[in-house]
Amino acid sequence: QVQLVESGGGLVQAGGSLRLSCAASGSILSINAMGWYRQAPEKQRELVASITSGGRTNYADSVKGRFTISRDNAKNAVYLQMNSLKPEDTAVYYCNADIRTVWSGYLEVWGQGTLVTVSS
Repeated sequence: QVQLVESGGGLVQAGGSLRLSCAASGSILSINAMGWYRQAPEKQRELVASITSGGRTNYADSVKGRFTISRDNAKNAVYLQMNSLKPEDTAVYYCNADIRTVWSGYLEVWGQGTLVTVSS
């Protein structure tokens, strides 16, 4: 079994910062792309940022210049540094990874989500 466990969400004032962490565990051979998605109330889930195993990154236009995604391949972990947070960043943030597993081939795995609330 493979799982992603997130941490780092919480309540912050507008203009503040938070850092989300996500670690994969289980029967893992390798991890390809990893990313962060978010879902605000009554809205569809959207991609925030992604990073390949080689370190190439991609960001949603709404977070460019404010958020930074990074990963530690040795720890099977991905991070999201969020600066200059705005109330519209309020959402449940989900970690996502494409994982090559020992027993089940390639799987797309989701974390349980962590709530980020930005107050004005």
